[in-house]
Parts: sequence; C-alpha cells; structure tokens
Amino acid sequence: MSHFLISAAHKSSGKTTISLGLCAALRARGLLVQAFKKGPDYIDPLWLTQAAQRPCYNLDFYTMSSAEIRDSVVQYSQGVDISIIEGNKGLYDGMDVKGSNSNAALARLLAVPVVLVLDTQGMTRGVAPLVLGYQSFDKHIKFAGVILNKVGGARHEGKLRESMEYYTDVPVIGAVQRDSRLVIEERHLGLMPSNEDKQAWDKINTIAELIAKQLDLDLLLKLTETGVRAKGKGKGEWVKTNCPPDIKIGVVRDAAFGFYYASDLEALEAAGAELVFIDALHDSQLPAVDGLFIGGGFPEAKMEILSKNKNLKTEIRDAIEGAMPVYAECGGLMYLSRSLRWRGKTCEMVGALPFSTVMEVRPQGRGYVHLRETGNGLWSLLGQPAEFYAHEFHYSRVINLPSHLKFAYHVLRGTGLDGRHDGVIYKNTLASYVHLRDVEKNRWTQRFVDFVRNHKKSTLKKLGRNGASMSA
Repeated sequence: MSHFLISAAHKSSGKTTISLGLCAALRARGLLVQAFKKGPDYIDPLWLTQAAQRPCYNLDFYTMSSAEIRDSVVQYSQGVDISIIEGNKGLYDGMDVKGSNSNAALARLLAVPVVLVLDTQGMTRGVAPLVLGYQSFDKHIKFAGVILNKVGGARHEGKLRESMEYYTDVPVIGAVQRDSRLVIEERHLGLMPSNEDKQAWDKINTIAELIAKQLDLDLLLKLTETGVRAKGKGKGEWVKTNCPPDIKIGVVRDAAFGFYYASDLEALEAAGAELVFIDALHDSQLPAVDGLFIGGGFPEAKMEILSKNKNLKTEIRDAIEGAMPVYAECGGLMYLSRSLRWRGKTCEMVGALPFSTVMEVRPQGRGYVHLRETGNGLWSLLGQPAEFYAHEFHYSRVINLPSHLKFAYHVLRGTGLDGRHDGVIYKNTLASYVHLRDVEKNRWTQRFVDFVRNHKKSTLKKLGRNGASMSA
C-alpha cells in the first residue's frame, strides 16, 4: 500500500489541483484511492470525493485528538490501494510557533512521507536551497519527492531539474506546466464547489489526463510504498451500529447547500436515521421526514432561485412552526432568515427566524471557535463538559437581531451571531454560524437523532390520545 501527504511551501501552490488530479489518475488505473483533507475544509473534499469516487474525510487537530486522527485514517484506509492526504497551507505553518497542528505534525503522527508541491514561478536555481531548508528544518519528516508546479516550459523545467539533482537527494516526481485547463474557478471561500460546477467531471478528467502525462505515477507509488501503517484501533470517528433506521431526517443538499462532513452523515445513519436528500432549488414539496438538517454552502449565489421556490419555503416554515426538529448551519441559517441581501439585491428567504442576513465584502467570522453551552440548547452535551470546539467561516452577518432570543452557545473564541452568542433557538430549531463536527468530544449527531426520535414518539403519543378521545 502507498500513502503520503501532499503539502507545499505556502498556500495557493496548486496542491488541491495536483491532489484531485492524482486521485482521478490513479483511480483510472484501477486503484482504490482514499482521500483525506487536513483541517475543517468542505470545498476541497467535495472535489476529492468526486475525483476518487469515495468520500473524503477530514483530519483536524483542533477538534480531534491524535488517537482519533490515527484511528480515522486506519478505519477509512482499510481495503484501499493508496491513501492521499491533502494538507492545508504550508508544510510547517500552524497556529503556534512549535507547529503542533501543522501538516508536518500530521505527517509525523501518521508516519507518512511528504510529497512537496512547489510553485516554481519566477524560480530556477533557488528551488534547491528551498528544498534543503525544508529538509533540515525537521529531520523527522521523510520527503518522498517533489512535484514542480506551474512550470514555464521545457527550458524552465530543465533548469529546475538540474538544480534539484545537483544540490539535493530529493527525487523529482514530475513537472506540471502552467496551463489554464488546470485552473478551477475561485470564490470568496476558495475553489468553487464541485456540486455547483456543471463541468466538474470534465475538469477532473482533463486535470487527471494532464497530471498522468506530466508525473511519473509509477515512481510516485514506489517512493510512497511502505509496509508500516499508522497505528490505531481502526474504529474511525464513530462506532457503527446495526439498528435499523426508525426516523427520517431530511438533508438539504444541492448546488446551494453542500457543506457536509461525510463522517457526520454516516454518523447520523449509524444513530438510526434514514437520510432523505432534498433539493431546495427544485423540489417543490417537503418530503415526509421527522427532522431537517440544512448545512452550509453558498445560498447567496442561488438566492433568487431559492426565493422563487415559494411552496417549499412555506412548507419548511410551517414545519418549523409546527415544532419539527431542525438544525441549520451557516448557509442554512441564512436560508431560514427573513431575507438575504447581496450585491444590492434582496431576496425573501424562508422567514422562520426573526432576523435577516446580509453578505459583506470581508469575512465576518473566520476560523476555529470555542463554545460554552448556555443550558438553553435543544440537545446539549448531557453529562459531559459543556465546552467544545468547532469552526466558522462566513461573509454574512445578521441584522435586526431581536433582543429576546435564546441562544445555545456562549462564544468564548470566535464571532458567532453577535460576537457573544451563537446557536439561536426557535421552537425546535437550532440555527448557528458555527459548523459542528461529530467527534469524540462532541457526538452531536447521536444527540440530534435522539432529539428527533423523542419528538416523533411524543407526537405519536399525543395523536394516539387525541384519536382515543375522539373515538370515545
């Protein structure tokens, strides 16, 4: 088995394009490829999932323990031919001076070699001291090789290869020429999500073909092959149960809402929920479900279509007024608000929450968050510490926020809705800017499923009593 971590000297070096190209190119060879993404990102995993044709899973030091990260990699790598972990930012970049949560720290933890993607624009001989510096900075990191990216042509490639061979012992796995076909459109949160891009498959296939031609895939597999795997229990991020589903949870997933962790959806199913996917752009009716989960995404990019789907909006609003359990994150919160304003236009949304949202030019909340529960939550951390970690990344903010609202969380670090609170509570709806992650310290999916299940039982019991009194 081969496995490695793809990183770079700095962000925007093209490692995501290289990563998804490798996933698709190796899959085209008949190999089973498992992709992982470091950090809380949603967009890159969407592309990696499509390229590998297997769910991509996130590895995050801030929300997961080291043991949990190891177990997750072991769990999801079982039975595959190659595991590819895409890093975030630069190899040694991190939140503290010791780099405890850096890509290098992840490579050490998992005992995997590093493939370094180098943006070579404006660089020739200087590539050698850069690589030598990265080698000497941490002697515990094993470099499998480098990929020269954004190369200007054959002459440029020749100079780069000559410098690498003369000054270093690090193999050059290949050189990728600058090519507009390798560019994926970007938006304010990064790459445009593949669930919005109608040509996503064509782009992935084109990138895979270019990568396969310009990289030595056989050399890559040889350099990253190892009989030693990260030690772990292999339990993954959740313990799967065999209980049949007894509730249905609607998950709004379409071109506007696509930010879901694969492991969280699996955890919902493991807890006993059947997931019913809903397209808020085109479905005119709310299916028969016991609860709703509306994740993040880019509702602003589709706000006119969302606004015009009035029947679905009405049915969602009526369901919320009828006390259906609903959980909404970020884009979902924006959708449930009264209106959304962006680029001078305002569109009516569901209108279940008593405030509106407006998109700004700069981020309003960005990064990891530390939350403490207020005690008003609908499905709190019962019997566990009332503090947990998550993340937020939103360009929108709420306006006309009433003073009487109840919140589920105090914000100890981060922004939330107003700098002090997040997780607005309305009837059986919890909506927040924060993105939760189902991990050992915050099994939110089990609690949400239990909440939905208990509400369903309570509703059926009431209906039973009413039916009995009516028949009498």
